Amino acid sequence: MKGSDPFETTSRAIELVRGDVVVQPDERVLIKPNCVRPVAPETGVTTDGKVVDAVIGFLLESGIRDIVIAEGGNPGTEKAFRLTGLTEVAERRGVPLVNLNEDEWEEVPIPGASALEKVRIARTVLDSDRIINVPKLKIHHMAQVTLSMKNLMGVIADNRGRVMHDCLDEKIVDLASLFRPALNVVDGIVGAELDEVVGEPVQSNLIIAGVDMVSVDAVSAAVMGLDPDDIRHIQMAAERGLGVARLDRIDVVGEPIASVRTRFRTEYSDRKLETYGLKKPLSEKDVAMMNASFANRDPRVDDPYRET
Repeated sequence: MKGSDPFETTSRAIELVRGDVVVQPDERVLIKPNCVRPVAPETGVTTDGKVVDAVIGFLLESGIRDIVIAEGGNPGTEKAFRLTGLTEVAERRGVPLVNLNEDEWEEVPIPGASALEKVRIARTVLDSDRIINVPKLKIHHMAQVTLSMKNLMGVIADNRGRVMHDCLDEKIVDLASLFRPALNVVDGIVGAELDEVVGEPVQSNLIIAGVDMVSVDAVSAAVMGLDPDDIRHIQMAAERGLGVARLDRIDVVGEPIASVRTRFRTEYSDRKLETYGLKKPLSEKDVAMMNASFANRDPRVDDPYRET
């Protein structure tokens, strides 16, 4: 759905898929935004509180009263809640806002896992009946994109980098196999190219919504000018039966992909290269080293995966 107003555009996007969303009035619904870094949504890095506000409005209209917003992005999560407007939205709507970094957890086995056999999941997530996933439209310097499936990393109550960033694509799919969000709403009003944490904003003026997280991610990737066939975790998720990744099998309503496609830059940004002591052009060895050293992040950004 095209539009510049986060609340109105989200409401209209959800209306297009309302009939596909399965939520019951007696269920507890958890809304999972992306607050990976304490910066405003206009940076393209974090989910806009106005998008979450529209999701809450949809749930209230659907008779849902037990709603919680929860995220475990990084040590700056509380500040991120304020900067994204989530604190204000939660207070005005009377909805609990939970920092999953401080939550209790339970270790959960993952049946049929290829790399992540068990994982510590925050108790607030496990106590919820449904998840509404509200990621940001972003490039990721390891996984290529960070969208609905990748956003689920925030439910892990552990050192997420240490747990996930070896065999990342496989583990994204393993983790996603535990959850089937009732709705996925990608905030693409302002997205981020080049990087998921220190990237540059792209004014896309889009909200992408759907119940199939694999389809939503495939469409979102295509909107950023990427071929979902080339994104490993999207294809692996489809092969695991988690959803549909082929664009020719996805019913896209609203604007056609071609009319809203914007090519997001995917090369390593100069700012990112500085953190590795590198400069362009990169050799294959350089790229391999970067991919193996995810925790060596930009020193100007608190590492969300550091030991505490």
